[in-house]
Amino acid sequence: MNNNPYKRLAERLDALPNGFPLTEDGAELRLLAKLFTAEEAAIAAELRLSMETPGEIADRLGKDPKELKSHLKGMAQRGLIAWGKKDGQVGYKLMPFVVGIYEFQAGTIDQELAQLFEDYYQQVFTDVLKVKPQVHRVVPIGETIQTGMEIRPYESATNIVDGASSWAVTDCICRKQKALIGDPCQHSLDVCMIMSQRPNAFDNSPTLHSLTYEEAQGTLRRAANEGLVHSVSNSQEGLWYICNCCTCSCGILRGMAEMGIANVVAKSSFVNHVDEDLCFACEDCLEYCQFDALTMADTVVINAVRCVGCGLCVIACPEDALALVRRPEADILKTPVSERDWMEARAFERGLEITSVL
Repeated sequence: MNNNPYKRLAERLDALPNGFPLTEDGAELRLLAKLFTAEEAAIAAELRLSMETPGEIADRLGKDPKELKSHLKGMAQRGLIAWGKKDGQVGYKLMPFVVGIYEFQAGTIDQELAQLFEDYYQQVFTDVLKVKPQVHRVVPIGETIQTGMEIRPYESATNIVDGASSWAVTDCICRKQKALIGDPCQHSLDVCMIMSQRPNAFDNSPTLHSLTYEEAQGTLRRAANEGLVHSVSNSQEGLWYICNCCTCSCGILRGMAEMGIANVVAKSSFVNHVDEDLCFACEDCLEYCQFDALTMADTVVINAVRCVGCGLCVIACPEDALALVRRPEADILKTPVSERDWMEARAFERGLEITSVL
């Protein structure tokens, strides 16, 4: 067994479907050492994706339950591992690095962590972004979809917000990270949305700003008006966050803008459509498209292959000449039903045995 706890944790994280590719110069180890103590890394490297109580973990690892519980609680409080209920007790489990550990550092990220992440990102993050099914899936807000179109609950950001019982917002770690390394963008920070099925789930959170339903829908609309692309985890069930992304800062969309990786996000079930009788080629929509899917001739021309169905240009059109319509069924990517389905599909693509980390 490797005696370096950070190396063991890195290998464990890379064995998850999300991936945490190893680098030649150890950038991933420096990143983990910034976040975890050596003892915490050793513990985290032994955790599973399934929830376990401290007693179960202690029995499995042969550790003192009281001391282990203290370490687990401390890591969970810092967003390094996940916690929840297991058999009426508090349980803990491993989280992927992205989406997971890294995003939970939004409240504490400093210049050192920002640079460590950038060093890692530039070396190997393409390996994360190229694997299918993608980590994120685009969802438009409902008003951009043509009236009468079928909309399934998981296909619209508006419907996803409707389906939750609690809402909160936090700063976007991607924009904070880029600003800390001296490359800020002008989009708002406070637009990363968190949701829960449990009422009042975020009321006492020290790191999240709790929102009313009306404020949550307002945040979504504010992000859309800024030209930010709404994306969620790539499954139908268990959706608990909405990222509002830009190609200038978003760790995923930068893969397209900076690295030329096509299809870094799964397209929505919709594609843009123009009413040529209403369009008078004002070009207002062009600057809202982050995917180079629009060009202008006598009227706007839509490249259906490049269009991800985000609907942002629809909002920008002053003449209501644009609307999202449902793609032909053969062109709609099948969205995994559950997170487990997504993990199994992605693990298969990466040649992993998922049962080894459950």
